[in-house]
Amino acid sequence: MKLAKKLNKSALEEKDGIEQPEIISAKVISQIQSFRRKQPTSEELTASILKGDKIALSRAITLIESTNPDHIEKGNQVIQGCLPYANKSVRIGITGVPGVGKSTFIEAFGKYLTTLGKKVAVLAVDPSSSISHGSILGDKTRMEELVKDENAYIRPSASGESLGGVARKTRESIMLCEACGFDTILIETVGVGQSETAVHSMVDFFLLLNLAGAGDELQGIKRGIMEMADLLVINKADGDNITKARLAKTEYNRALHLFPEKNSGWNPKVTTCSAIEKDGIDNVWNTIQDYFSLTRENGYFDIKRADQNQYWLLETINDQLKNHFYNNPEIQKQLEINKKAVQKNEISPFAAAQILLKNYFK
Repeated sequence: MKLAKKLNKSALEEKDGIEQPEIISAKVISQIQSFRRKQPTSEELTASILKGDKIALSRAITLIESTNPDHIEKGNQVIQGCLPYANKSVRIGITGVPGVGKSTFIEAFGKYLTTLGKKVAVLAVDPSSSISHGSILGDKTRMEELVKDENAYIRPSASGESLGGVARKTRESIMLCEACGFDTILIETVGVGQSETAVHSMVDFFLLLNLAGAGDELQGIKRGIMEMADLLVINKADGDNITKARLAKTEYNRALHLFPEKNSGWNPKVTTCSAIEKDGIDNVWNTIQDYFSLTRENGYFDIKRADQNQYWLLETINDQLKNHFYNNPEIQKQLEINKKAVQKNEISPFAAAQILLKNYFK
């Protein structure tokens, strides 16, 4: 009988486990803490950036791109420390429609500049999904050769909701790169047909990449971007496309004569190149140098920089006011109520906006 009870014993019977020790070693805690990465102070970051430390530069850009209030304050301290050492570079904006070969061109152009002894920083802005809000950020992968160059630095950033494909803190990133010793800053925009005013307002030279045979040489939709461009580069002028590229160059030259004269006194140029074969890249750089020689001589270079500083003062105020409005707890509550009222047609969007703004400025 006893044997039968032993055989019928439940398989779900709970067994005593091994008790964990109640006291944790203070020595182990100390070792773990010592191995953890310590975040540098703003002063340490600034000092490292001024020594040309790319890791410190990346950390600082991450801080200024963050929306965390603590990060913003620390990032502002770094910017303030780097400010006296900025403004010692040339800033070149590069845009073009998707598929024009921006990344390939920038890699070939950047490699050419580093062979001339230049230190090149690439701030590449990738489009963010309007659905998932994510970005691929694959520029470092696409620029395999340039990313290995000691005299180059590539920083991809998500565009977010920024108009014109420029990341929210791209201008501050430019200043940090300059303080880190980079004398040539290349800014690659999304290039999806949005307004390019934002990038134009933070660079000294605006380069537009085009394709031959796309049938859009004289389209009015391109007029706004073409008027801002200082140089039009027809990329992929290789193989069977060389003849088409030459024809496109002629068409674009005719189109540029229809535009009003620039305040800089510069006549926009058109050239062709093949980024994949690295052909014509030197002509692009020579044209850019001609532009800088002219604008420095006639004083336009400094005037434009001063105007840009004023523009970004106003833009920063607008940005800060917008963030402060939407982060206000009371406004957030009222906004949800008004959103529902607008959806139900109980109030017009304009009247709801007036109510929210009135309450905000009380």
